[in-house]
Amino acid sequence: MTVVDLFPPSPRAAGLAQRLDTFMRQRALPAEAAFAAWDADPARRWQVSPLLEELKDAARAEGLWNLFLPDPARGAGLSNLEYAPLAAIMGRSLFAPEVFNCSAPDTGNMEVLLHYGSAAQQARWLEPLLAGRTRSGFAMTEPDVASSDATNIAARIERDGGDYVVHARKWWTTGATDPRCAFFIVMGVTDANAPPHRRHSMLIVPRDTPGVRLARPLTVFGYDDAPQGHGEVAFEGARVPADHLILGEGRGFEIAQGRLGPGRIHHCMRLIGLAERALEAMIERARSRVAFGRPLAAQGLVQAAIAESRCEIEQARLLTLAAAAALDRHGARGAREAIGMIKIVAPRMACRVIDRAIQIHGGAGLGGDHFLARAYAAARALRIADGPDEVHLAALARLHLRDPDAQRSA
Repeated sequence: MTVVDLFPPSPRAAGLAQRLDTFMRQRALPAEAAFAAWDADPARRWQVSPLLEELKDAARAEGLWNLFLPDPARGAGLSNLEYAPLAAIMGRSLFAPEVFNCSAPDTGNMEVLLHYGSAAQQARWLEPLLAGRTRSGFAMTEPDVASSDATNIAARIERDGGDYVVHARKWWTTGATDPRCAFFIVMGVTDANAPPHRRHSMLIVPRDTPGVRLARPLTVFGYDDAPQGHGEVAFEGARVPADHLILGEGRGFEIAQGRLGPGRIHHCMRLIGLAERALEAMIERARSRVAFGRPLAAQGLVQAAIAESRCEIEQARLLTLAAAAALDRHGARGAREAIGMIKIVAPRMACRVIDRAIQIHGGAGLGGDHFLARAYAAARALRIADGPDEVHLAALARLHLRDPDAQRSA
C-alpha cells in the first residue's frame, strides 16, 4: 500500500502537483546556480535578484500562486491535506517556496491577517503580501528570556492614548533584513497582571516606524540567507496607532496557536522534500563514485544509509499527512498531538538523511558546490524554530499521562 492509497489526492490537487513538479524541474531548480552567482557578489547579495521576480511572475501566470491559502477567494482553496504534498515539492529547494508566494514567515502572517485582521489591516497589509509585492517579519522570540516557554516573552506593548508604544528586543526574526520587509507582527505583554495566557497581544509595526532598529543580522551555521535573512530587532519606543492591534488585547496566544498549526505542516513537508532530494543525491553519488576498487553503491554501509533514509522519509511523510488530515478534521486544538509529533519527527529525520548524504559525498558535501551543507543548516534550525524538540516531547508526554486512551485517535 502506497501513500497515494492511504491519502489519495483530489483531482485538482493531483493536477497542481504535476504542474508544480514540472515548474520546479524546468524553471526553479535550474535557477539555483544563477542565484548562487548573484549571492556571491557582496555588492548585491542583499538586493533581490530580478530572476526571482521573473520566476514569481511565471508561477503566478501558471496559477501556481498562494497555494497554501485555503480561502478560495484569495488562495488556492486547498485543504491542509491537499496542500501538504505541494509543500514537499517546493521544499526541494530552499528558495523555491517564495517563487510561489508560499514561504515563511509570510504564509503565517497572511493567515493571521486573513483570519484575525480587520478589514483595514487586510487592505493595507494583507493584499500586498498576497500579491507578492512585499515581505514581512514575525517578531516573537527574544534573546533575554527562554522563549521556548512563550509565557516568558517580556516585550512591552503599552497603551498611550490613541497609540501603542512598543519596547522590545526580538531576535531570529526571519525577513528582518529583507529590503522588501514592510512590517512586523510583534508579540508582547499588554497586561502583566492578567492570567499567563491572556497577558500577550499581537501588534502590526511598520518597518519604517521611528524606533524600529535592526540591531544586527544573524547567521545560521554561517549562512546569512540573503537577501531575506534573519535579524535581531530593537523596538525602542516604537509608536503605532491603536488600530494596528490584531483582534484585541490578550489574544496573542490564541492567534499564535491558529498561526502555528498549518505552519508546522508546511515546515515538515518542505523538510520531507529536502530530505528526498538529499536521498536522490546520495544515490547518484553512490552510483558514480568508486572507492577501494568498488562503487560506493556496492558498500554495505552505503546501502544501509540509502535504505534507512527511504524508510525514515516515508515514515515522516505518512505521519505528516496524517497530521494534515487531523488538522482538517479537528482543527489545531484537536490535532495538537499529531502536529507535535511531526515537529519532533520530521526535522530529526531530515537532519539524519542530509547528514548521511554529506557523509557519502565526503569533503564535497561540506562545501558550497552542493546544496547539502546549507540544507543541513536549514533542517537543524527547525529543531528549534516553532518550538524546540523538548517542548513538543514534554507536551506529548503530558497528553498521554493525563489520558492515554483519549489521544490514540487524534
